[in-house]
Amino acid sequence: MNMRTFRLLVGFLLAVPIVASAQGKLNVVTTTEDLGAIAREIGGDKVAVTALAKGYQDPHFVDPKPSFILAVSRADILIVVGRELEIGWLPPLLSSSRNNKVQPGSKGYLDASANVRILEIPTGQITRAMGDVHPLGNPHYWLEPGNGRRIAQAVRDTLSANMPSNASYFAQRYTDFDMRLAAAEKRWDATMAPYKGTKIVTYHRSWPNFMERFGLEVMGYVEPKPGIPPSPSHTLELIQDMKTQGVKLIVVEPYFDLKTPQSIVSQIGGKVLVMAPSVGGAKEATDYIQLFEYDVNMLAGALKQVTGK
Repeated sequence: MNMRTFRLLVGFLLAVPIVASAQGKLNVVTTTEDLGAIAREIGGDKVAVTALAKGYQDPHFVDPKPSFILAVSRADILIVVGRELEIGWLPPLLSSSRNNKVQPGSKGYLDASANVRILEIPTGQITRAMGDVHPLGNPHYWLEPGNGRRIAQAVRDTLSANMPSNASYFAQRYTDFDMRLAAAEKRWDATMAPYKGTKIVTYHRSWPNFMERFGLEVMGYVEPKPGIPPSPSHTLELIQDMKTQGVKLIVVEPYFDLKTPQSIVSQIGGKVLVMAPSVGGAKEATDYIQLFEYDVNMLAGALKQVTGK
């Protein structure tokens, strides 16, 4: 679609009258499926949730569609990952939506990163030579259940501020989610306990929160620098490091090419494991708790294979 056609279609969509929220529900738009899943957990039948990026997509690179602008234009609440994860595609959607209710600083805008634990915040001068480094820290923070709990608290408070008459309903929904998440964490901790301290490699820096939470050490990356494709020299160096340290597992996101990881493990007798970094990244990862259920079980199974524990 060329730019002229895109603009005409956007203009047509925005000219369509904005209808009231269906059956008195809050229209909630989230930038990712993870935030959408948490919004559904807390909002229940009081919200209608639209997630823009799909769980199998790289959330750094999303094609802004005219339908996205329409969704944002009709939103009562917009929930974003923040930390510049969406910097390449969200700002044009916001400006084109003409919706003052969900602009940064408004009651309907929630930056989910505001009260969570952020890792890998760089210090000193940042240059392009460092690759795709996020100056505000690693934005994949949702891959840690404690941060999921903090996101849910913020969603509860934002929904309550925008629909005060249902604040007690949102509070009860949060309490139920918190109890189920806490019970699941005990299960996941028991599953991962035998593998604490195990070293692994990941393709991209998507997993620091997840791996730290379950006591695993990421000793290297298939990418030489964030967002930079693997080079032959870096690949050879990584193979040598993995051999030296006895590392046999590479974790890869579903949107990366498996050619280089498969080549690496073929030389060390290891295994490549594709894990879901987001809700919807695998068909089994249907909600926030199921995302961890799927990833923990997959990871534990792979670690058992390569470590014999």
